[in-house]
Amino acid sequence: MTVAPETARPREAAAPPPLAARARTVGGSPVRDILAVTARPEVINFAGGLPAPDVFDQAGVAAAFRYVLDELPAQALQYATTEGEPALRDLLAARHTARGLATDADDLLVTTGSQQALSLLASALLDPGDTVLVEEPCYLAALQVFGLAGARVLAVPGDADGPDPDALADLVVRERPKLLYTVPTFQNPTGRTLPAGRRAALAAVAARHGLWIVEDDPYGELRYEGERVPWIATHDDARDRTVLLGSFSKVMAPGLRLGWLRAPAELRRACAVAKQAADLHTPTVNQLAAARYLTEYDLDAHVARVAGVYRERRDAMLAALPGALPEGSTWNRPEGGMFLWARLPEPYDTTALLPRVVAEDVAYVPGAPFYAGTPDPGTLRLCFVTQTPQEITEGLRRLGRGLLGG
Repeated sequence: MTVAPETARPREAAAPPPLAARARTVGGSPVRDILAVTARPEVINFAGGLPAPDVFDQAGVAAAFRYVLDELPAQALQYATTEGEPALRDLLAARHTARGLATDADDLLVTTGSQQALSLLASALLDPGDTVLVEEPCYLAALQVFGLAGARVLAVPGDADGPDPDALADLVVRERPKLLYTVPTFQNPTGRTLPAGRRAALAAVAARHGLWIVEDDPYGELRYEGERVPWIATHDDARDRTVLLGSFSKVMAPGLRLGWLRAPAELRRACAVAKQAADLHTPTVNQLAAARYLTEYDLDAHVARVAGVYRERRDAMLAALPGALPEGSTWNRPEGGMFLWARLPEPYDTTALLPRVVAEDVAYVPGAPFYAGTPDPGTLRLCFVTQTPQEITEGLRRLGRGLLGG
């Protein structure tokens, strides 16, 4: 008699181990979610922080890539040092020095966008449970980085000029944070700029109480009017405790994914180690192309042309806003950058209203996700650089129809 093999009911497979706690608790970007929903070509999208593709120097960037691939292929297609290509770091150092912050190439670490610089700093500085101080409201992707690091994120009370120095000092004494994160020039999401006196006061607090300042400056070159305000990093109080982040995303092309950080030596070395673990180095060909562009073309002249286009688009938005937003709304007038911040009166809730507005083929970003503390439900961010003035005028007409119901 043949005995059949055991045919017991198959065991249920055990579930794999769970995701890390930080991955379960930190959500995705609402901005990215909105962009996915509003990708239809008929939507006029004020939600993205997207530079206008019609002002990219396509010919100059293409020529730079052709040069490095034709003349330097062995170098361009090879691994590079973690710190970045020396030619690019030399050119970046010269640009910083010309703007009042004496910088050597060795002060800089090239990163894959300044967003990576933030992640590297979180790896180098933050242990789970450490406290981070941020502006209110704050750049959304910074909140994600600090959340993934397991940090406790607290907002510094402030006003139209940015974080309040006295409130910052009180929080530093009480909470013992590791760092303050700020976008002091044409901030994302509000478009505001911290005046020189406020910057000096924040630097003094950091020196007096012991605090790192992470100064993120992706928009500073996009000034349309007014005088340039020196970096916090130029203040004597802050020189040994400020990390300055920069990027080509808003002035050359975001697809290059080229950023950098300028930091004191010990912290910079720690960030380099973190970068080795993340991606070894930023793509060599992109770095060499950017260096070629800076050598052969006038980036400052290109940025001036871009700023002229963006100023016209900002002005178109400012002109059309009174007819688009409910009576009692307020908004700012940024001197540069890419964003305008508006506040609707009670009981308007911009998160609840968004589906109704999207149905009119226009989109914005509700303000709530940008708050580390209690959000203001009536706020919203509008990006004014991606569309033409005519498209902006039509988009705000649709926005008014969605908000006002007619």
